[in-house]
Amino acid sequence: MSLLPDWMPGANQFVSNDPGDELDVEREAIRQCSLSAVFQPIVWLREGSVLGHEGLTRGPVGSPLHAPDLLFARARALGLGVELEHRACVCVIQRFAALRLPGRLFLNVSPQALLAAAHGPSDLLTLLAQAGLEGSRLVVEITEQSLGASWPELSGVIARLQRGGVQFAIDDLGAGFSNLGRWLTLRPKYIKTDKAFVSGIQEDLLRQQILRSVSDIAAVAGAIVVAEGVETLEELASVCDQGIACAQGYYLARPQAQPQRLNWPELAAALAGQRLDALRCCSEPGLPQDDVQGWALQLLRRVPSVTSQVSSEAVFNLFLSKPNLYTIPVVEHEIPVGVLKRSSLIERFSLPFQRELYGSSPCRLFMDSKPLIVDMHTPLLTLSRWLAEAEGHGLAADFIITGRGHYLGIGSSQDLLQALNRLQLRAARHANPLTQLPGNVPIDRQIQRYLASGLQFAVCHADLDHFKPFNDRFGYRLGDDVIRLLSRVLGHHVDERLDFLGHIGGDDFIVLFRSGDWKTRCERMMREFTSGMAQLMVEAGQGDVQHYEAEDRRGVTCSYGLPTLSLGAVQVEPGAYQSRHQIAQAASEAKSQAKKQPGSTLFIERRGVGSLQAA
Repeated sequence: MSLLPDWMPGANQFVSNDPGDELDVEREAIRQCSLSAVFQPIVWLREGSVLGHEGLTRGPVGSPLHAPDLLFARARALGLGVELEHRACVCVIQRFAALRLPGRLFLNVSPQALLAAAHGPSDLLTLLAQAGLEGSRLVVEITEQSLGASWPELSGVIARLQRGGVQFAIDDLGAGFSNLGRWLTLRPKYIKTDKAFVSGIQEDLLRQQILRSVSDIAAVAGAIVVAEGVETLEELASVCDQGIACAQGYYLARPQAQPQRLNWPELAAALAGQRLDALRCCSEPGLPQDDVQGWALQLLRRVPSVTSQVSSEAVFNLFLSKPNLYTIPVVEHEIPVGVLKRSSLIERFSLPFQRELYGSSPCRLFMDSKPLIVDMHTPLLTLSRWLAEAEGHGLAADFIITGRGHYLGIGSSQDLLQALNRLQLRAARHANPLTQLPGNVPIDRQIQRYLASGLQFAVCHADLDHFKPFNDRFGYRLGDDVIRLLSRVLGHHVDERLDFLGHIGGDDFIVLFRSGDWKTRCERMMREFTSGMAQLMVEAGQGDVQHYEAEDRRGVTCSYGLPTLSLGAVQVEPGAYQSRHQIAQAASEAKSQAKKQPGSTLFIERRGVGSLQAA
């Protein structure tokens, strides 16, 4: 009688009492079993684009070994693990190429399979070439605990694949709790965290801290973190809050033989709602506020929308049924194309015969086709300026809020004014009393936002030279005027749409530049401060002062010139710095280098190597 499973080829004809014969048939069955490929997208969380797809293998349909874990476990038990992996690689790579999927292909390959395939017909570079794919399209995932003793032999294989453009990822980081030494050795481009760290992360501070720590280390290493196992909206929102760049999981998309286009607008809208709920939960006095404050997202309200083909009568009835509804967005294929205003339509239909004549006409006849449309990340101060300057809108108008161009909801000017008032009250608590510029707390928060978002920016620490002896000689009132002068000069040369200006205290200021021409702006700051300083002395009745005498810090009388401006700058590339503390230290050291040079000086620190530029 046969002891083999019914699903195996030839099982019904096999009759033997020899276990060895049975294993031989089982091995042959696994060698001949059909394999198929499914793909699960890996998503950039900030923009919703697809980084790539993880290719996964499935066994014979309808059999117990359809699940890959069971299939590969049984193959390894029969000594066929590496052979089956090679077949799986061929299947996944060919199917990925046939489907023309976007992004990179993430493929699980064991060190043993990599070694066995090197330079042979199953070599990954050979398989990619046969499928018409560049080496740069492949990311090989190696599980953290599988590196083991094979690493010395594997390093040469990995180096050869990397020369061919293949990138590497450590998979299931933390699953085996092994040390981080392999991270140092492999230097992977991608880090995929084990799903155990994502499950329930929204309610577990330890899981949140672990992911933040991994993200910080990856930023220093120049790696990209992918959080695996995201299965709920709450988990997705929390993963975003920890600064994780990419995610993968059932909530985003399940593995499919033919992956469908990701519905990111719907996911973004759900995330926006989740963040608003969190914001409302934190709105009680004394509780911390979410960073979403200060963005248009804070003002988001969900209202009914219509397409441009809906009848004007239907829109009129919708307004009548909802007395507090003043604006209805007109949306086509998730893109806003206009708005219908309550006052305009009701006024029009109140005229004789207008409702009878135009009630069945499409509502696009009465819509405003040029509404104010803003992205969810638009700062509130910028939004208020746009509303004030927008022709035909003004501060009484509602506006449409979008995420990556797709409709999310609307915002009202009344809500905007209330939010601005709250922001002003909060800002006043953290502002420098002399200049009214943001102080240390807002500066730290802004740097942290930039780091979490992976933005490229420059940090410039501004400080006056010989300011203490100037204060001692001319008095603190004139000294305060000098600080206010510096505040105005710096403010003249920052772009408020991109840059951030803060006042640390005394004569120390911080500028966070996202303007591409920030070096030119710094040079203008130094020139304007020098001329402004001379003019200030004249206006203060001190005449054309060139030099004066005052005591230094040791009580020795010295000759000094008027205060000059030293600027120490640090260019922050994504992943170059782990925390705002490192950035502050680097900017302070750059400022110290600038102060060693006479006159107004800009010193730029580039990855620890200074480059001097003098005014």
